[in-house]
Amino acid sequence: MLTRAQAQTPKIDVVARSLAATCANCHGTNGHAQGEMRALAGRPAHITVAQMQAFKAGAVSTTVMHQIAKGYSDDQIRLIAEWLAAQTPKP
Repeated sequence: MLTRAQAQTPKIDVVARSLAATCANCHGTNGHAQGEMRALAGRPAHITVAQMQAFKAGAVSTTVMHQIAKGYSDDQIRLIAEWLAAQTPKP
């Protein structure tokens, strides 16, 4: 029998993947960036969370990330960061 946490994991993964899909426009599918853009796949979640919080607070000047980050709750940022951290980085 599944525990409540185990039963919720697939739903959480779908939500996290859906939220992280918005990152694909710049950071590539599943965080695998092309060219000069920063890859997010495999990046430690705590680093991504800290960076997103800095964007959200306006502490870091960027072209669009400060606007994008403000659209996410702290829980959504954590889900995105954890999902991207679980992706295998390209060599």
